[in-house]
Amino acid sequence: MIREFHLADFFTLANAACGVAAVFCAMAYMGHPSKAQFLTAAALVWVAVIFDVLDGRIARWRHTHSALGRELDSLADIISFGVAPAVIGFAAGLRGGWDWVALIYFVCCGVSRLARFNVTAESLSQGGDKVAYFEGTPIPTSALLAGVLAWAAWQDRLGGNIYWGAWALGPWELHPLALIFVVSGTLMISKTLRIPKF
Repeated sequence: MIREFHLADFFTLANAACGVAAVFCAMAYMGHPSKAQFLTAAALVWVAVIFDVLDGRIARWRHTHSALGRELDSLADIISFGVAPAVIGFAAGLRGGWDWVALIYFVCCGVSRLARFNVTAESLSQGGDKVAYFEGTPIPTSALLAGVLAWAAWQDRLGGNIYWGAWALGPWELHPLALIFVVSGTLMISKTLRIPKF
């Protein structure tokens, strides 16, 4: 299996490793709250962005595109930019019932967005090496959510002190901050939003 990997694929695996490490740091924070662990979790999402950018550039530079590489990239992206930000949000204190719905919706939007990209990439590339534009925001933009949560941690605004508090809505609680995940997910699956790829 490893023999079939190209150089770019190892950068993709580094992206996935950062996502898993971010999840572990967020879980460690929940067990023994430490601002350093939480900030490390958020920072690892941004390190994953760097590896995600590099894997694409290396693949184009070495002309080593493959179906395996594309699928590997999507799987890594859903860990680093879907599951990891959602887990970081949960660790931050977004644990009400409606928060769960928002975080699950966000991850499902990320999965859907990546699946749509994989099946439409060929038509969007118009015969070239890379797509001309993205339909909806690319999933790595969710690193911005990790940035917002890192800022909240820096300001000691996590848990019971989280921005905008909590609202009781019917049977469950909603932290309004969770709505940034809903907005991010909705932008990812938008078909009307077209973003040029540079």
